[in-house]
Amino acid sequence: MNGSEPRIEIFKPFGEAFELTKKILFQPFNLGKWCVIGFAAFLAGGVNFNFGFRFPFNGGGNWNFRSSSYNLSNVPSFASGEHIQPWVVAFIAVIFLIVLAIIVVLSWLRARGAFIFTDCIVRNRAAIVEPWKEFWREGNSLFLFSWLVVLLFLATAAAAFAIFVLPIIISGKSVAGKDVGMIVGIVFFCAVIFFAVLGWALISHFMVPIMYRRRCRAVVALRESTSLVTAHPAPVVLYFSFLIVLAIACGIIGCVTTCVTCCIAAIPYVGTVILLPIFVLLRSFLLCFLRQFGPDYDVWAGIPQPQPPPLPA
Repeated sequence: MNGSEPRIEIFKPFGEAFELTKKILFQPFNLGKWCVIGFAAFLAGGVNFNFGFRFPFNGGGNWNFRSSSYNLSNVPSFASGEHIQPWVVAFIAVIFLIVLAIIVVLSWLRARGAFIFTDCIVRNRAAIVEPWKEFWREGNSLFLFSWLVVLLFLATAAAAFAIFVLPIIISGKSVAGKDVGMIVGIVFFCAVIFFAVLGWALISHFMVPIMYRRRCRAVVALRESTSLVTAHPAPVVLYFSFLIVLAIACGIIGCVTTCVTCCIAAIPYVGTVILLPIFVLLRSFLLCFLRQFGPDYDVWAGIPQPQPPPLPA
């Protein structure tokens, strides 16, 4: 080492990612390869469900916010506080457990799929089974660590709510003072949640490539990612700013593609295959940007180069 800092650029790795995307998907074009890598990207991106929960603020009873009372005359008897049937509680518990199980399984598949999709790009291959077996330890570590972060996030949100919002709700202040205090408490509550989510998004963005390169646990990758962000804040901020612009442009392209294909691109997995160049480009941009920080962050450094064929006798 000569002591000089590495020159971190933004547009150069994006150009490299663009060329890598063309090489993987178009040189040559192979529909089977598209479908396999698209399935890996589908696993890495997860599945979003909209369960459509609705709160009956406009029906099923009349709320009186001034008197903090509620008229239960229009609520069915099985849902009232004194006549809750046991089967209702059991039904809600079963639905909750089913939804929770689905979320856990999807998050596990997403953690494993992140390494599969990264491996498809790094090795320029369409494979699911091999990287699924090869990176099972890293995928499970990322899955468990992600759920630990979720629990810590919920605990932080509950603590912030109890500190900033709950005392104002249960206090006996006047209406005007209560409203002002509640607004201030909600602002602080939202600020705590926002910075917690922003910090986790910045740090966790680099964890998968670090775990892929070093074959380490999620805790080690979190420590390395935090050190990287704190040591190079300016290029990381520029990278995320440019990434936001790319995400907006890709979102527009996705909307236009969905309209042009008559919502066929909105079908899970099918839309991922159709928009696969976008997913490959964004992930390649991350890998090409990260490799500028040295061999320890270069996912291609640990890949053995193919040997030339033997000469004929």
